[in-house]
Amino acid sequence: MTEHRAHFDATVAFVNGGGLTAEGFRLDIPSADVSEEELARLFVNHLGLALVGSVELRDVRIVEEQHRGSRGVEPAQATADGPRRIVDLSHRIRAGLVTYPGLPAPVITPHLTREESRSRYAPGTEFAMDTITMIGNTGTYLDSPYHRYADGGDLASLDLATLVGLPAEVFHLTDAAERGIPASAFYDRELAGSAVLLHTGWDSRFGAPAYATGAPFLTEEGARHLVDAGVALVGIDSLNIDDTESGGARPAHSLLLAAGIHVVEHLTALGELPARGARFTAAPPAVEGFGTFPVRAYAEV
Repeated sequence: MTEHRAHFDATVAFVNGGGLTAEGFRLDIPSADVSEEELARLFVNHLGLALVGSVELRDVRIVEEQHRGSRGVEPAQATADGPRRIVDLSHRIRAGLVTYPGLPAPVITPHLTREESRSRYAPGTEFAMDTITMIGNTGTYLDSPYHRYADGGDLASLDLATLVGLPAEVFHLTDAAERGIPASAFYDRELAGSAVLLHTGWDSRFGAPAYATGAPFLTEEGARHLVDAGVALVGIDSLNIDDTESGGARPAHSLLLAAGIHVVEHLTALGELPARGARFTAAPPAVEGFGTFPVRAYAEV
């Protein structure tokens, strides 16, 4: 479904005095043919303004652009008899894949080839059994508290209710001016119990040298806000949830995992999701004494 946003300047006057000026404002709109009166109403509702006397809009442009979650504009809903759409949010794992620079790539070797199996089974029956050797930080993976803390819960301890069918709150940040995602980016939404998914567009570099440097990340203040908001999971389509170029500190990992909030890194295709309304799943195998493992992350739209 094609989505549209309005770009404009605005001046607001309040009935009890004072005013507000906005330049280069961008707002989700329900359709391309929205009237100026409706646009003014959406603008006021989005900002939560009260006692508005007048709204003057200038230089209004309607553009075809993905919604970012403006308040007052509901996401498009599928019809009751329409097909359910599954969006795969995981990178494929293959032998030799470099997920994170400096970490080993997966090695896949045969344990039992089809040719060898023929002598073990009835005529016409054959199997292949293979061995994969890989670090847990491969492809799209989930971090459990044990990844950061020796006494934290391992993969086997995770409650499936915190991993399956979570309401997804997607933040489309591909045009962000700074690498660090601040707490203020989350102020306009209720996030308790949700999977917060950070769409930076950095996944387009996955597997290439450019993926390793200059990557977007969640700031310490942003992580602290999400902990206080009571989110269930935070995912990002970037190199790391933390800034790997600022030394060895990992505040986002430390804060989120200490609070029992799962972290999913190296997501992809988040641009296919609406800002609200999807359901997110990312469940690893229940491995005891292990902190990180690849997941098949996906969203139901």
